Amino acid sequence: MTGEDGDPQAEAPFRLLRPVGDAASPLVFASPHSGRLYPDAAGFDPDLSDLSLRSAEDALVDRLIEGAPERGIPVLLATHGRAWLDLNRAPTDLDPTLIEGLAPGTEGGPRAQAGYGVVPRLTGDGLPLYGRRLSRAEAADRIQTTHDPYHAALDALMQEARARHGVAVLIDWHSMPGPRASPPAKRPVATFPQIVLGDRHGVACATALTRRVSALLRGEGLRVALNHPYAGGWTTERWGRPGEGFHGLQIEISRVLYLDEALMQPGAGWARSQGVINRLIDALAREARDLVP
Repeated sequence: MTGEDGDPQAEAPFRLLRPVGDAASPLVFASPHSGRLYPDAAGFDPDLSDLSLRSAEDALVDRLIEGAPERGIPVLLATHGRAWLDLNRAPTDLDPTLIEGLAPGTEGGPRAQAGYGVVPRLTGDGLPLYGRRLSRAEAADRIQTTHDPYHAALDALMQEARARHGVAVLIDWHSMPGPRASPPAKRPVATFPQIVLGDRHGVACATALTRRVSALLRGEGLRVALNHPYAGGWTTERWGRPGEGFHGLQIEISRVLYLDEALMQPGAGWARSQGVINRLIDALAREARDLVP
């Protein structure tokens, strides 16, 4: 299963869209979960449907933000799917149930032990990805060939932005399932957030940045939540160091807004969502430097 034509093992682990013209903004955009390549060598359970295999993807988020380079913002995009490797987890976040040969005390944290470590054990809809365990060497190879180069590229972009502008502002773009994909709720669907901003409870970026993004999205008529249920992953934690000139904000977009999840194609709300994101990018490109100290 590859999700796209071509040999995924021959593909680079990321695509870098360079700014058109001068990088006039300290912004760096990244989408670690919108990749669609799934190497056959992974040995996924052959009975898994493509929809299950892709159920953890931030499907089409890369296309929602593809206009950023025209506004002077570099965009880093994963190419491989999240079931292959989760780029928003620490490379040490290893699942002892899936991976053989882990030394005692080297197992990952709660997310890994729940099946969603750097090498996931489960699909986004909770099905086992494998009918076997993986060797420590297999996991290490995925980390070396996919995780390490992606984050090396992100490191270079953030360092370059801070060197040019005195600060670097990472926006880590994600998507989330809507309430229709959640267990039956006790509250009306219309009260669920459509956007969740994660700044690690005010630690990862300047408060002014989070407030401005929230205000812009609320101005578009969207329901916006802060840090619940997504406060930011490993990437936001790693780069959310305002005292050193690095700011990180995670943006989660409900897939109900823009995606036909049965077909994994643009849904009825695609055009509106694309417009909202483009207007947000325009505002951030103009204002980001004034929003962070």
